This record gives sequence, C-alpha cells and structure tokens, in this order.
Amino acid sequence: MRHGDDGPIVVLVSRVLSPFIMLFGLYVICHGHYSPGGGFQGGAMMAASLLLVRLGLGSDLAQLQFRRVLGTPLGAVGVLVFFGVGMLAMITGGRFLDYAYFPVPGIDGAELRSLGILIIEVGIGLAVMAILVAIYDDLLRGEGDA
Repeated sequence: MRHGDDGPIVVLVSRVLSPFIMLFGLYVICHGHYSPGGGFQGGAMMAASLLLVRLGLGSDLAQLQFRRVLGTPLGAVGVLVFFGVGMLAMITGGRFLDYAYFPVPGIDGAELRSLGILIIEVGIGLAVMAILVAIYDDLLRGEGDA
C-alpha cells in the first residue's frame, strides 16, 4: 500500500476521479450554509479525494499534491478561522459567533449571517480535510516502524 503497486487502471481512475470529488467537496462546503451539509461533510470529501490519490499512486508520489508536513498546520489554521470568527463577533460587542456584529460595511441582516456561516464552513472544511489526511499519513508512517 505504501508504494502504490496497483495497476494502471487504479492509477488512472484515482487521478481522474480525484478532482471531481474535490470539486464536489468544495460545492458541499459552499452550499452548506443554505442546506444540510457543510464544513465537515465537504472536508471529509476533500480528504477522501486526497486519500484516493495516496492509495492509487502511493504516498510518496502523492506528496506532490498535498505534502505530509501541511496536515497539522492547515488543520490548526482551520480551527483558528473558526475561533477567529467567533472572537471577532465578541470583540465587536456580540456573543461568540453572533454574525450580526461583524464589522462589514454595506452588508447586514441575512447576508451578513450567510457570509459568517460561509467563513465558518470553510474553516471547518479545511480543518477536517487536513486532519484526516494527517491521521492517514501518521498511521502509514508507523506501518514500517517497530
């Protein structure tokens, strides 16, 4: 599994399907503030897209798409986006994640809440994607050790 010893069909299918899965994951994240779904589901789909390439091509070659060292830092960035949006609302006089207090001129009401939720969904999606890939990479790295 580490070296991607699968045949050319598995490699071709993983390389062809991965961008479409990634695109659909982005759609779920962006559409999540209008309907059920959102950050977690979209992040899991984007992680599945990256993991499909890792399984099909091997972990070493898939590092060109998403490097192993980026997993934990990008996960932390996603959590900081979530926390930052909540703290911004508190700093401007509201409660945690109270989007009505965002300091965005020209936008108010439902549009402001929609923007706040979209930013939250992007942060959650980034965190879920990066952490799931980091977990896979950490488990795979421990496979040959011992």
